[in-house]
Amino acid sequence: MTTTRTFGLFINGETVDAASGDTRQLVEPASGQPFGTVHLAGPEDVDRAVAAARAALDGAWGRTGGTERSRLLHALADAILANRAELVELEARNVGKAVSSVKAEVGGAAECFRFYASAIGTISGRSNALGASLLTYTLKEPVGVAAQIVPWNYPLLMAVWKLAPALAAGCPVVLKTDPQTPATALRIAELALEVGFPAGAINVIAADGPGTGSYLVRHPGVDKVAFTGSTRTGIEIMKLAAESIKRVTLELGGKSPNLVFADANLADAIPSSVWAIYYACGQSCEARSRVLVEQSLYDDFVARFVEAAAKIKQGDPLEADTQIGSLISLAHRERVHGFVDRGSAGGAEVVLGGKLPDGPGAFYPPTVLAQVDNAMEIAQEEVFGPVVTVIPFADEADAIRIANDVRYGLFATVWSGDPARALRVASRIKSGMVGINMPYTAFPGIPFGGYKQSGFGRELSVDAIDAYLETKGILVNTGNRPINPFGL
Repeated sequence: MTTTRTFGLFINGETVDAASGDTRQLVEPASGQPFGTVHLAGPEDVDRAVAAARAALDGAWGRTGGTERSRLLHALADAILANRAELVELEARNVGKAVSSVKAEVGGAAECFRFYASAIGTISGRSNALGASLLTYTLKEPVGVAAQIVPWNYPLLMAVWKLAPALAAGCPVVLKTDPQTPATALRIAELALEVGFPAGAINVIAADGPGTGSYLVRHPGVDKVAFTGSTRTGIEIMKLAAESIKRVTLELGGKSPNLVFADANLADAIPSSVWAIYYACGQSCEARSRVLVEQSLYDDFVARFVEAAAKIKQGDPLEADTQIGSLISLAHRERVHGFVDRGSAGGAEVVLGGKLPDGPGAFYPPTVLAQVDNAMEIAQEEVFGPVVTVIPFADEADAIRIANDVRYGLFATVWSGDPARALRVASRIKSGMVGINMPYTAFPGIPFGGYKQSGFGRELSVDAIDAYLETKGILVNTGNRPINPFGL
């Protein structure tokens, strides 16, 4: 068992204290017990981290070619797997997430680094001869220092999704974690140094968003900002980045629909729909929190969904048979419960859960609300907890209308025994990703990102590397004739 420890800042290859000495106690969400102490970065620490990244870009990291970057990313993947047990425990204790989920996430982190290690070979320019005396070609160059801001719900995986494409492109990084969940990102930075990444290529700081996070986004030494988090914060980041025309990518909120037609294979659709909302205790941007069910199937589906959801084992994140753990904090639990209370008061029927449990920890039970109108707050706003709304629809056109009737467009799932209809519906849903007869969402090589207020830019695919590259056009005079445009 990992003991309580202090988490510093990782700047220029060293673990250091915050310049201000400001710290915060960390608490295990599932037990309420102390987990550690984290140093909170301020503006002076951001200055140090950005300077270290800039020095790395102008120095050792900037001189590291693609083949060596690929080797280092593979080596970091190896190091993650070699330290899997430690990373799993850190993440489970820090976030309150079940080890059964975290083990898969650690494996996914290693796979992500391997994907981008291989994708480095796709970075290339183009050449073209224009006539007999002019040759043009393009170069792909790192955009510069990347500021990356990740949320608390997937501290390890979101950090890796950000780090891997930036490092593949040759950009040094200043990664800001949520102050509640710094543990695994800091450990990844330490492992990177151990396998040979030069100092300054990866810098990790824990800090609040409105103060230090804003300072990082506006910093003149930052060239590119990548953010995962709420839509409201994404809007503020766009405003701040616009002051100096920084390149920005945003992966924001979601209110993803799960469409179940009457001809669906319910033996697959019901357990998969249960998993799709509850697998991270609902704290996932692409959680399918709106289940849309064809009217003729509705009552039977609700009964069977509730029966399956009631069997989920919620408890100690470190127990091997635990399927879901706690929410991130007691404060967040109160927020989630507030949505449920208002939904019930507005006419929705709570058919499972919806009550604050006794005992320690930020636990909240799997909750199902039936007879929900899509116009209700509970169906429109991102609850970010183990709460699902089950909404009836009349026909295919009605299902598509309801699915699209939110400001988000991150993920959707379609369940139907009619392949033509499934493809037709998928093409009409305004969402960055659609799964057909399968609940899973994230695979290296498949672009992950949203439409509408779910953001822009893509992660987890080759597309993400382009966000960290500039294209430079070169024109070369290959002729023997003198050039004298003014006839001087």
